[in-house]
Amino acid sequence: MGQGDNHWCSLGFAEPTAVYKSGTQKARHLTEGWMAEHGFCPNCDADRLPALPNNAPVGDFRCAVCAEEYELKAKQGSLGSTLQAGAWSVMQTRLAAANNPSLFVMRYDAIAHGVTDLIVVPRHFFTAAIVRPKNPTWPKGRSAAWQGSTILIGLVPDAGRIPLIRSGIQVPQAEVRDRWRSTLFLRDAAAPARGWLAAVMKAVEAVGRDEFTIEDVYAQEATLAALYPGNNNVRPKIRQQLQVLRDRGWLAFGERRGTYRRV
Repeated sequence: MGQGDNHWCSLGFAEPTAVYKSGTQKARHLTEGWMAEHGFCPNCDADRLPALPNNAPVGDFRCAVCAEEYELKAKQGSLGSTLQAGAWSVMQTRLAAANNPSLFVMRYDAIAHGVTDLIVVPRHFFTAAIVRPKNPTWPKGRSAAWQGSTILIGLVPDAGRIPLIRSGIQVPQAEVRDRWRSTLFLRDAAAPARGWLAAVMKAVEAVGRDEFTIEDVYAQEATLAALYPGNNNVRPKIRQQLQVLRDRGWLAFGERRGTYRRV
């Protein structure tokens, strides 16, 4: 691997230099410290990611070269299909901004004291379409209700879940950046259109074959209708998104008439 991969010498955490009152504070310190030491920018050639100031809303790191911003979520055990996030109102505002962050999702092993899996979700997939509000709560000492949010990471297609570490094995930076660039065309679309494109990409992946027909994607109609209950023309929307994905090179026509294939 090139020079940019050299600092991936260890997947272990450094010992904290401060005493933390809670396990959550300690885990946050360890995981953010690891990213500051070992993380790199998938959007450009930068080999480090400086941390944003503490308490920055929905953001932990900003690339000093391209200004891409990143949020980090870390958890033990399986990454699963959901992630706990911050205040619903803050998430809505931040994800609607022009510089909404991309999302790192880290799985770590507290016993082994290191990182086992790490993916990045580019910001054109990390949109309000995959975030849901939680029921309001009244925390002790607060005069008003607080409403958190949940990130439905399971709604992100595989194309938008780019591995940097897989089962303890580091993925070469060049491969990560190639995968990142392959879906950058989504940034040309408005936020609602990006949500539909990502949903149709997920439906295509659910077919489970590289070559498929439009009827195969129509089989996901109920799932898409549930995601967008206000749309009564799901099949025309599917056809439209498949055309966009073909025009942008993510799909191509298959060898057999009436088929598509994933590129």
